[in-house]
Amino acid sequence: MSANSAGEPVWWQVVLVKAGRTKIRYPAELLRDDGIRIAVRAPWAGSGVRDFGFVRFEPGDVFTEYYWRDRWYSVKEVRAADGGVKGWYCDITRPAVVSGRELVVEDLDLDLWRSADGSEVRRLDEDEFAESGLTETDPQAASAAVAALDELEALARAGGFGTLLT
Repeated sequence: MSANSAGEPVWWQVVLVKAGRTKIRYPAELLRDDGIRIAVRAPWAGSGVRDFGFVRFEPGDVFTEYYWRDRWYSVKEVRAADGGVKGWYCDITRPAVVSGRELVVEDLDLDLWRSADGSEVRRLDEDEFAESGLTETDPQAASAAVAALDELEALARAGGFGTLLT
């Protein structure tokens, strides 16, 4: 289903779950759902500014987020309030599950950042992933998560996520 640009926006709830608990829930406008990939757009849902050192997420930022029902990650294009691209933040997650107008993803701790100009690609939170115990409790999921991070890093270093997002 594609969102109808002529009509009223369709709003979904994005729910990010971590370790069995809801980490964050926020409304997002549905842009597209082709049955496998879902695209939504939402303003920065955090409270205040989150400064990672290499990028700041802040009020006014807009995230265009891509989720898959058959892949172990999501890719989020981050734009500043003036429309300029800051970069792409990628979460390693279990495949997305949709129920009605609720999109639920389980965060598996690993993340990746790619700057707008591609000069910086960072693997994030590998320490949190190691501490999560997933490699012991669900080795297949842990293996899929690491493979997903490797895939995203290769795409980021080879020029970006264009093939995934078009």
